[in-house]
Amino acid sequence: MRILVTGGAGFIGSHLVRLLLGPDPESRPTAVTVLDALTYAGDLTRLDAVAGDPRYDFVYGDVRDRPLVEELVGGHDAVVHLAAETHVDRSIGGAGEFVSSNVLGTQVLLDAVLRHGRTLVHVSTDEVYGSIAEGSWTEDCPPAPRSPYAAAKASSDLLALAYHHTHGLDVRVTRCSNNYGPYQHPEKLIPRFSTLLLDGGRVPLYGDGRNVRDWLHVEDHCRALLRVLLAGRAGRVYNIGGGAELTNLRLTRLLLDAFGAGPERIERVPDRKGHDLRYSVDSGRIRRELGWRPRHSFAEGLAATVDWYRDNRAWWERHLAERDPAAAPQPSSRTGSPSR
Repeated sequence: MRILVTGGAGFIGSHLVRLLLGPDPESRPTAVTVLDALTYAGDLTRLDAVAGDPRYDFVYGDVRDRPLVEELVGGHDAVVHLAAETHVDRSIGGAGEFVSSNVLGTQVLLDAVLRHGRTLVHVSTDEVYGSIAEGSWTEDCPPAPRSPYAAAKASSDLLALAYHHTHGLDVRVTRCSNNYGPYQHPEKLIPRFSTLLLDGGRVPLYGDGRNVRDWLHVEDHCRALLRVLLAGRAGRVYNIGGGAELTNLRLTRLLLDAFGAGPERIERVPDRKGHDLRYSVDSGRIRRELGWRPRHSFAEGLAATVDWYRDNRAWWERHLAERDPAAAPQPSSRTGSPSR
């Protein structure tokens, strides 16, 4: 199978590419091509481990580039679509790029997949369902997004499913909970708090910290995507949850403990606009139909992730400096030189 991964230099996409080209007995692609625009969230060093594999190829480009997407889709059997703008806070500050990339980019890709009769795994988020006070969202629940990011993702989901219902396109949609693990950009919660604590800083906790999220190790997520690619059904939605629901306050305390820090390192900040209280998805369908189970306990996965950020200061310092030079630690605090 020849697989195209859009956004394959991103956090989740790069893990998926390494899984596809690794020793996993399920994964035997003849070719894996990464299409990535290398925005601030993309980083080719995440793919250093597979750079020498003859099955691997990288193409610099945007998923909104119709001629390029048309050419690439025609040369592959299946597409896993991860290219997207993903940060909620940034979407609140400016939604235009989120709509353009997440909606228009998906539509360009869908047109190409339709013309060539390929399979598409469209990767989405639990945030499209909105907040839920009790219980868990199933795949049959209607989207009710409450942030510009979530609305853009929900729009792309519905567009993908409409192509299946209208044209019979082989589209499978996945909706995952919060991912964590190594190589995640330091704007996200776990790496942000980890890097701040490593530099002796305080961690900014929104509001009262009661917001609840379910945490999914990125490797478990990618194994779920592989199962959907190999055995999923066309037109089907699959929820993917880690089964580790925590309040943000509880997660903050776990991170403080991991770094030997006390509660005085918490800085209470005003809550985010429209901050959803709780996300929770029911993953029963993918467990029953495709036999997927998460392999990482949250305690083990969080400890390994914290260790990774301890050991890879140069990587995350570079990303802090590239995105916001003022946010990067001063040279005196560095233990290694940033490198690409």
